[in-house]
Amino acid sequence: MGITGFAADALRSLSTAQRSFIESLPKAELHAHLNGSIPIETLQELAKEYTIDSDDGMSSTLPPDIQTGLARLQSGPTLYDINSFFPLFPAIYFLTSTPRTLARATHAVLDSFLGPTPSPSESTGQLPPSSPQCTYLELRTTPRATTALTFASYLDVVLAEIELYPPEKAALIVSIDRRMTVDVVKEIVKLTIDLKEQGRRVVGVDLCGDPLAGNMHEFAPHFKRAKEAGLGITLHIAETVTNPASETLHFLSWSPDRLGHATFLNEDAKAIVMRDNICVEICLTSNLLCKTVSTLEEHHIRHYLRNNHTIAICTDDTLPFRNSLPGEYALLLATPPLGLGLSEAEVERVAKMGMSARFGCGSGPGPSDDAVTVPDT
Repeated sequence: MGITGFAADALRSLSTAQRSFIESLPKAELHAHLNGSIPIETLQELAKEYTIDSDDGMSSTLPPDIQTGLARLQSGPTLYDINSFFPLFPAIYFLTSTPRTLARATHAVLDSFLGPTPSPSESTGQLPPSSPQCTYLELRTTPRATTALTFASYLDVVLAEIELYPPEKAALIVSIDRRMTVDVVKEIVKLTIDLKEQGRRVVGVDLCGDPLAGNMHEFAPHFKRAKEAGLGITLHIAETVTNPASETLHFLSWSPDRLGHATFLNEDAKAIVMRDNICVEICLTSNLLCKTVSTLEEHHIRHYLRNNHTIAICTDDTLPFRNSLPGEYALLLATPPLGLGLSEAEVERVAKMGMSARFGCGSGPGPSDDAVTVPDT
């Protein structure tokens, strides 16, 4: 299924040469959630194959709520705010709850971003994209325990697919959900550290989930332990206007390497982020569709561009948002009001910023000393 909405409109407005320029740029995707980026065609295939053998030997269909959820994802959900986003995932979790289906979904996501592996472990039955969306991908996911998977086996399945690609192409970030108990957080962080020490392709930990859930003071020691073990730290932070400033400052005391969204930082928080040059992961379409930002003209990316602060352009969840990484870059290059109207040289420098912020395989060139000129609209 192709992209739609803001990113598609921006891409359509570009010339063939401009689209080729975006495709040719080395780009890092640093904020892509596995379960939010599964191609709808793959979910439809998994749904068709789903059967449960009952005592009488008959097969049952998908539960009604799962059918409804899949239909919403297929048609393109309407998002009223950020809270409309989370109910979309039960259907996805249901269809990827075994090692086989999780591996298949992971392979499809990697294929959609990076193109096919030289020797894929399993065919997805889909044609590869005409060109990869990105040069390098740090895919993130929250491990789930199901009747067929433990936290450890979940991560092993995902890593097995990621490790089909070379280190300079793909790595894993393990996500911690704010709704988890502190005991589960402790278990997953220990597992992540163990995997890193075993030489597996895990490069960081993420904090995600309902932006108002949980006691984050209880999580702090475990993120500190992850950082001390050499893992990169990225945090979904200040996603809503109701996130308290005190929590944001507490998160910044964890010395994160990157921040997800960072939409509602106050001046004190911005000063810390600028001082410590903490990369901000920018997801333009996600912010617009979840209505945490009203328009591109009001987007906080403008603050970081004007101050030459390191950012990474990302997709967040390509399934519900119907976007792509080239589409997000088109939003930088397209003429206002469809985009920010940056020059090709400025867009290239933004791409270099993202490459410089990778947790895995070293870092690329950082930003230059010049601020990006953001056209007024």
